[in-house]
Amino acid sequence: MKKLYFTALVLLFAAQLKAQEPANYAAVANKFKQFYNSNQPDSIFAMFSPEMKASLPLDKFKPTTTQLRSQLGSLKQITFLKYNSPLAIYKGAFDNAIFQLNLSLNAQSKIIGLFLAPYVEEASSITMDPSLKESPLLLKTFSGSISGTLTMPANTSGKVPVVMIIAGSGPTDRDGNSPKLGLNGNTYKMLANELGKNGIASFRYDKRLVGQSITTTKEKQLRFEDYVDDAVGLVNLLSEDQRFSKVIVLGHSEGSLVGMLAIRDQPVKAYISVAGAGRSADIVVTEQMKAYPKFIQDNFKTMLDSLKKGKFTDNIDPKLYPIARPDIQPYLMSWFRYSPTREIKKAKIPVLIVQGTTDLQVPATDADLLKKAKSEAVLLMIPNMNHILKEAPADKEQNMATYTKPDLPLKPELVTGIVNFIKGLK
Repeated sequence: MKKLYFTALVLLFAAQLKAQEPANYAAVANKFKQFYNSNQPDSIFAMFSPEMKASLPLDKFKPTTTQLRSQLGSLKQITFLKYNSPLAIYKGAFDNAIFQLNLSLNAQSKIIGLFLAPYVEEASSITMDPSLKESPLLLKTFSGSISGTLTMPANTSGKVPVVMIIAGSGPTDRDGNSPKLGLNGNTYKMLANELGKNGIASFRYDKRLVGQSITTTKEKQLRFEDYVDDAVGLVNLLSEDQRFSKVIVLGHSEGSLVGMLAIRDQPVKAYISVAGAGRSADIVVTEQMKAYPKFIQDNFKTMLDSLKKGKFTDNIDPKLYPIARPDIQPYLMSWFRYSPTREIKKAKIPVLIVQGTTDLQVPATDADLLKKAKSEAVLLMIPNMNHILKEAPADKEQNMATYTKPDLPLKPELVTGIVNFIKGLK
């Protein structure tokens, strides 16, 4: 998606946010608006704490902010929404779009957290079936902890199977939502609810650097293998839990490849790939870049060619910062080296491949590639299902509109197919 945003220390809190705006936050927010409209990123930078300046140096902050202003226009109005120390959330009305601004200050009223992203209404609360019980589950790692939600069917006796749901690409949380990406679909929470109603437990979690998961890993240090290591740790945590008869791993989108790597030599009884790419990520991203102007495509190709030689590109066009800024290039290098078809061949357990025919991000041909690589796998092709697993037409505008409709149900064939596959396992 062509969305530009800048982040530093993104602070997320589970507590209920209060409605009263502190005076020091109001003053900083107004200064931010003034300096932004005056095209004075240096003055915004001067309000940063020393830690913030180290995390987001001026030479990176300035071009991103300048590019952002050229795309969004002036900030016409900034409206306070809610506050829970030290996080305040505002709604910013720009000339060309409405964005959400998250602002965090220290005791000296210096900025320690700043996050700007497309504004979406909060995900509506999904009422879980009364027969289900949800509880938090935490995995401690060397770099912090992975936080998730365990959904258990309450009216069953004996052990039950559990499905571990691995989220897709970007900052997508355990429920399948991402304010940064304008995604508000509740996909994973809905899936947990449907599985639970069919007597199947599930565990969904916030990836490293997302939501309530805590880590000392910085963006520049993140590697694709970190996601795999976290998934392996969670698989072992679930397999040791006496409430479960078997562990099934379900990976969605980018999580499909994470799952393929995580099941290797682990106590997993089956694997489910949902909307997973069949080609390596560098090929997929290069194809997606065709929607950009040629000079942007050329800039990306130069960066990609350097990555293949083991080199990073510091001088990157600001328009590419969301997907190829210097700090995430090491992650891209680690991700691009894997081939999904090669990895799925290594699976020694039953495999289900699920794909929708109106998926705008992963075409149906990718599912065919995975099936060809793993001939004994079960392929479930679902007509008119898009990338967030909802009913959607092929028309791009109408398809994308479903991404912000949190109450839209999952495609029934998806639930039926997954449940039948799990219940058919020996």
